[in-house]
Amino acid sequence: MKIIGTGSAHPKCAVTNHMLEQFLETTDEWITERTGIKERCVISSEKLEDLAVIAANKALEDAGLTAADIDFIICSNVVNEYVTPALSCIIQGKLGATCPTVDINAACAGFLFAMDMAEDKLQCKKAKNILIVCAEEPSRMVSWQNRSTCVLFGDGAGAAVVTEGDELKAIRLTTSSLTEVLYYQRRLEPTPYIDKDENFEPLVMRGREVFKHAVTNSCRDIRKLLHQTGLEPNDIKYYVLHQANHRIIESIRGFLGVEEEKVPHNVERYGNISSAALPALLDELNRAGKLHKGDKLVFSAFGAGFTTGACIIEWAK
Repeated sequence: MKIIGTGSAHPKCAVTNHMLEQFLETTDEWITERTGIKERCVISSEKLEDLAVIAANKALEDAGLTAADIDFIICSNVVNEYVTPALSCIIQGKLGATCPTVDINAACAGFLFAMDMAEDKLQCKKAKNILIVCAEEPSRMVSWQNRSTCVLFGDGAGAAVVTEGDELKAIRLTTSSLTEVLYYQRRLEPTPYIDKDENFEPLVMRGREVFKHAVTNSCRDIRKLLHQTGLEPNDIKYYVLHQANHRIIESIRGFLGVEEEKVPHNVERYGNISSAALPALLDELNRAGKLHKGDKLVFSAFGAGFTTGACIIEWAK
């Protein structure tokens, strides 16, 4: 597998920490010190599928392809206004594509799970060009009265076009059933026959436990892949990590012992946009001209479940 195109899109409404001070018992200093986040973009008048289509079209243009060239679409998404049809179906229609599509939900690790699925299809010769779109709207999962969660998240979309190649050097996925650490319960329609108590609540996050699992598992995954490929930490051009918060990113960097310039970040501008964070940051690096053919990159992400994913890939463009 190789990546031949990237794209991203963010909502127009940028919510600063000072704006949150108007209705939350918090301050810019409190948020910045604990998360590194200064602002986040949240959906206002846009629809999530429209952001997804913008990101997808940018990735197609970057790859020099059209929607007609895509053989399969994988969409990573946790929540949107539709339960059914799948968001990937909506994206396919708006792109004008005709290929099969599927949605996956591996929370913030979704981009890595989608890459693994795409690699399997490419290896089996069931597809030549695959579009991965990560479109997320976590701002609709949190209580905006809870300063512990709503300050963390933004919305957005990231996309990548992948095709046949041997640039993917190693990939690793894990799932551990730790559902109580991070979860969101969506309300279901009542029926005359429900005979049980049902609890519906906004996103619940046990921050200290998430921090511990995120840092421990990401470092473990990355070290295993480096060992598997015979690479040293400094052989990697960039460690493209999930943009959850700056403390987690810095802790992972510290345990790996790599320089600051090897760990790019944009969490301070966009917050945590779930599975879209990694492809959106990758697109930013690509469009800034910071990636060159042959550069070795590490991707690593973690999310509710608890899910983790990591890979080592060589930049092909």
